[in-house]
Amino acid sequence: MQEARRRVGPKRARIREIIDRLAAAHPDATIALRSRSDLELLVAVMLSAQTTDVNVNRVTETLFVKYRRPEDYLAVPPEELERDIFATGFFRQKAKSLRGTMAMLLEEFDGQVPRRLEELVRLPGVARKTANVVAAELGEPQGIVVDTHVRRLSQRLGLTREEDPVKIERDLIKLVPREDWGPFPHLLIWHGRRVCLARMPRCEECVLNDLCPASRV
Repeated sequence: MQEARRRVGPKRARIREIIDRLAAAHPDATIALRSRSDLELLVAVMLSAQTTDVNVNRVTETLFVKYRRPEDYLAVPPEELERDIFATGFFRQKAKSLRGTMAMLLEEFDGQVPRRLEELVRLPGVARKTANVVAAELGEPQGIVVDTHVRRLSQRLGLTREEDPVKIERDLIKLVPREDWGPFPHLLIWHGRRVCLARMPRCEECVLNDLCPASRV
């Protein structure tokens, strides 16, 4: 994304101020997916691929009444689980991943959701981004979640020049203080939804316009 760049300080000098201003502007920036347990969190994040959080919350409202433990996901025919998650899209693949994950949780993790990234990514259908979200929400972030908003805003803010999410995460990890790894993606996501829109960023309303090399103000 090539936008007009203006001179701002080096990223290391700006990052603390960026985080603090975003935290003040979006005090409600948290995960939008609803869950009441580690297992529900894992399922909700797995279902959120290629669909909206609103959509997932609508489906899980009834799903989590019916499926409470890993065993419950394995106790019904695959077609029934597919029907129950149909509205989230890619329902066949997601049902297969869910069943595989539940089986592994029971076999290897005593039915509990692991908290280490290297264990989470072994679960069927759990890629690094999903694992990062789960670990961060369980209070043990081991990386920084990079979704489309995080990618776009960290590029606009001049925090990375990379396109690949793994490389963007590597850049952000070097820059963002460890205690901010969990909240930082939420701040960028909410700012991206409310102010720094993809096509028409509202730079004049942005609390970061003097810190952003892409600012049009």
